Amino acid sequence: MADLSGTVDLGEFAADARSFYADPYPVYDALRRHGPVHHVRTPGPGPREEVWLIVGHEAARAAFTDPRLVKSPPWGFEDSLIGRHLLFADPPEHGRLRSLVTREFTPRRVAELAPRIQKITDELLDDMVPRGSADLIAALAFPLPLVVICELLGVPDIDRDRFRRMSTQVVAPTSADESDVYVELAAFLDALIEDKRRSEPADDLLGALIRTTAEDGDRLSPSELRAMAFLLLIAGHETTVNLIGNGVRALLDHPDQLAALRADMTLLDGAVEEMLRYDGPVETATHRFAAEPVEIDGRVIPAGAPVLIGIGSAGRDPDRFARPDDFDIRRDARGHLAFGHGIHYCVGAPLARIEGRTAIRSLLERCPDLALDGEPDSWLPGVLMRGVRGLPVRW
Repeated sequence: MADLSGTVDLGEFAADARSFYADPYPVYDALRRHGPVHHVRTPGPGPREEVWLIVGHEAARAAFTDPRLVKSPPWGFEDSLIGRHLLFADPPEHGRLRSLVTREFTPRRVAELAPRIQKITDELLDDMVPRGSADLIAALAFPLPLVVICELLGVPDIDRDRFRRMSTQVVAPTSADESDVYVELAAFLDALIEDKRRSEPADDLLGALIRTTAEDGDRLSPSELRAMAFLLLIAGHETTVNLIGNGVRALLDHPDQLAALRADMTLLDGAVEEMLRYDGPVETATHRFAAEPVEIDGRVIPAGAPVLIGIGSAGRDPDRFARPDDFDIRRDARGHLAFGHGIHYCVGAPLARIEGRTAIRSLLERCPDLALDGEPDSWLPGVLMRGVRGLPVRW
């Protein structure tokens, strides 16, 4: 086994960055067998970082709730263009922000979206199916969650191409300098919020967040509102894009599992959970930082050091899931960490699940001969999101 006690360059370990992005799981498996904590260098072409990476299911689960691993970066937010949101906040501030959001982003509001999600899906498929072939990402996986989150927030029709470019650059940057896209996004969100403030009160999430007040009179500040809109818009659609894309690709790569699902659609809920475990949309959780020296399994993470928790690695841990590299829609995949764990568990998980189930069921019903139509486009760079830029399919 290679010496993994120093800094591991993930791209070089996998031969090159492109190989790592296409299939990071052998690298994570090698790291996991050597221990739960590693100092790694992330691949390019975006910003290359040296971070501490935690791999394995139990180690990741414990790290999610370790109070020594905090979300607020040591350097603060003085220069932040977007502002502070849930993914960069610790208790008690995190609880304050989350409570203001969950007052409005309720299970009832999400459940009531189900018929609208189905209608949007049907309309997208009405446009796609007669063509006989399409890029599934562009035709269904991207527009569905974007339209849903925009309608939920009360965002008017937006330039989808422009928004996709900004969103993808945020979650999978292709250059070391990301400042331009954040300047553009901040201006976009400020204009959106100002327009919403001037309009008549509407029963949408963004308007509600502007108006909502806690029992003690607390409410979101302008910068917090911008940051929350950023989080809901980006996280509210980007993960679902890749849940649908990766999930369909897994089915098409495993014809026996696709046939089993077609034969028995009652397996769909479990199939979506297996998609989330097997090749989920989030490869590592967003940054944490060591508030003090943190020792895990004999390795010490220095105070202030950035830490990534390996969600993808956790899903392929043989100590938690038998035959983890097998895609098995009948598996009990509950307990996966695709949406995180602890106080930062994804607020939007119920919405993502509804969208994923609706899109995949409807696609399989409308396209009985669905198959890959060539090689998928390149995998997204970076270690945050996992997905392909395009997925050519035919039927």
